[in-house]
Amino acid sequence: MIRKYFSGHDDPGGIRELFTLALPMIISTACDGLMTFTDRLFLAKVGSEQMNAAMSGGVTLQVLIFFFVGLTGYSTALVAQFFGAGEKHNAPKAAFQAILVTLAAWPVIILLKPLTFLFFEVMNIPESQIGYQVQYLNILVWGSLFGMMRYTLGCYFTGIGKTRIVMTATIVALVVNVLLDYVLIFGKLGLPQMGIRGAAIATISGAFSAMAILIAVYLGKTNRRQFAVTRSFRFEQWIMKKLFYFGTPAGLEMFLNFLAFSIMISLFHSQGDAVATASTIMFNWDLISFIPLIGMEIAVTSLVGRYMGAGQPEVAQHAAISAIKTGIFYSAVILVLFLFVPESLVRVFSPQAPDPVFEEAVSIAVSMIRIAALYVLAEAVMLALIGALRGAGDTHFTMVASVTVHWITLPILYFALNVFGFSVPFSWFLLVLFFLVFCWVLVIRFRSGKWKKIRMLHPEVT
Repeated sequence: MIRKYFSGHDDPGGIRELFTLALPMIISTACDGLMTFTDRLFLAKVGSEQMNAAMSGGVTLQVLIFFFVGLTGYSTALVAQFFGAGEKHNAPKAAFQAILVTLAAWPVIILLKPLTFLFFEVMNIPESQIGYQVQYLNILVWGSLFGMMRYTLGCYFTGIGKTRIVMTATIVALVVNVLLDYVLIFGKLGLPQMGIRGAAIATISGAFSAMAILIAVYLGKTNRRQFAVTRSFRFEQWIMKKLFYFGTPAGLEMFLNFLAFSIMISLFHSQGDAVATASTIMFNWDLISFIPLIGMEIAVTSLVGRYMGAGQPEVAQHAAISAIKTGIFYSAVILVLFLFVPESLVRVFSPQAPDPVFEEAVSIAVSMIRIAALYVLAEAVMLALIGALRGAGDTHFTMVASVTVHWITLPILYFALNVFGFSVPFSWFLLVLFFLVFCWVLVIRFRSGKWKKIRMLHPEVT
């Protein structure tokens, strides 16, 4: 079956080349998803309130860091284009500019932390949840530097096509995180039961271990000699200018989208403990289905960037189409699971002690997971096209289109839940419909071919 799938697709930009690059990134992002999933699964055994708090607190942290993650993440495309153009000495220079931005971002994130606590109060988060949420976020903010540095260094290795290094570091992070989750959340090996605080400590410990591995390889002899790394440790204005020009839209897109997503989560959670539990379970399973597709997006960004840097836009287009085909194949499997065994998926999160709130949430979560089956297919196409457009430098369009759609969904959800009194599953269905519209907008942009005319490596920024 696998051989037939790859047959005839081993040309440049074909499925074989894409999959070779993407598989380590899919495994890496899947490990990231498993870390988050395990946090919430273990916390569900302690109590639904702590699981819900980890969901909201984790998304809030992403709101704080994702502008910088989006900005520095664009170094993947810059590194890939330098690499594709034969300018290997400039690849680590682009990476170092992203490292400088990451180091400068950390104190800003810490200073913004009090605003998040005010946000929790404004959104009427249930009292049973908000205390845990503050504890969780407070620890994650202080350890956020490790996660951001790990991501920034990973962008460099992805850009030069060495995704196995990123995969190895992420697998180590997963092992560290899951082991510490078990020990700290439940209080094993003679340690006190820490619950959600233990989950936060496990998360930043996993990020630190991955960061340490990536730094060691980045500064290793092979990488230093091949890419002249030691001569890259300086501010390069022209590269930093490109990073900000092309990366700022990506950063703004991620920040504004996750801010919208955070508000969306809060709107669901404000409907009561049962709805909070149901939506958290649904988004946990959506995360598991979604995260591997992010690996595909990162890979296609790198591959498209490489071929655009080499002056081969038609091969870059072929790579994007290969990503769409692969993503749809994967999403079809998820669709079957979501449609036919949703209750089994929900009951994975059953607490250790009988919980009437959880039982009330089961039917709501089942309906939401079935509706999410439509969303997963759209995600496969969306992420492949977004990755391709970003790799080519078409970040301004993707920012405007994506942010517009995400923020339109918020008043729709608010009015559906709080004004018209629609059910939670039907309100979720309305949001899914709007994301299907966004998918079609991306298809139109991709088919227009305007992205093929962007030349990132010209002396002019534009």
